[in-house]
Amino acid sequence: MRRPPPPFATGKTMQKIRQKPEDRVWKDFAADEQITPEQLEKFKTYAHLLLEWNEKSNLTAIKDLSGVVNQHFSDSIQLRKKFDLTSISTFCDVGSGGGFPGLPLKIIFPHLKTYLMEVSGKKRQFLQHVIDTLGLEDVTLIDLDWRSFLRCTTEDIDLFVTKAALHEDELIRMFRNTCPYKTSQLIYWASDEWEADEKATPYIKEVLPYTFRRKERKFIRMSL
Repeated sequence: MRRPPPPFATGKTMQKIRQKPEDRVWKDFAADEQITPEQLEKFKTYAHLLLEWNEKSNLTAIKDLSGVVNQHFSDSIQLRKKFDLTSISTFCDVGSGGGFPGLPLKIIFPHLKTYLMEVSGKKRQFLQHVIDTLGLEDVTLIDLDWRSFLRCTTEDIDLFVTKAALHEDELIRMFRNTCPYKTSQLIYWASDEWEADEKATPYIKEVLPYTFRRKERKFIRMSL
């Protein structure tokens, strides 16, 4: 007589099975990404604040430590493997949300003057709290939307970065002749299935593939 199948695992059960112990999460992160002890302490504090604030504010759909470290922290700093961030002095994270990729990059490259563009007041409040708690310097919050920022500001920014906060046809507004940021560069996080909007094609200078957690992804570098 055949035995009945085991009861189906609930979402909570599967989550418990898949979660790594906290110390293992941080040990693997430090080893994989060559994180210094000082940087690691900042990331630990950042993760704690993110998960704490996320219980009352919608900062991220990822609610477990391993997911935050892998999908937010590690993925954000993969950029350094494809683009020399020591060659620039300023960058702006467009649609920063919970601080990705801007704050992880700032922790790794503290020399960078950093701008975090976020229209949500609650998210800006969280970002300011993280900045103050970590003691990060030269970080400016911008409460303008993308079009208003391009129209109303003239900051000295070498590089714009964004993790799919806006569509390419919006992002390429920065390359218009009248825009003060037309000589800056833009790097856009994209999935392997991403296909360029035809309006953005003339500005794409490099497609930089990378593998992250066994998934194929791309950095799209745009400029004039």
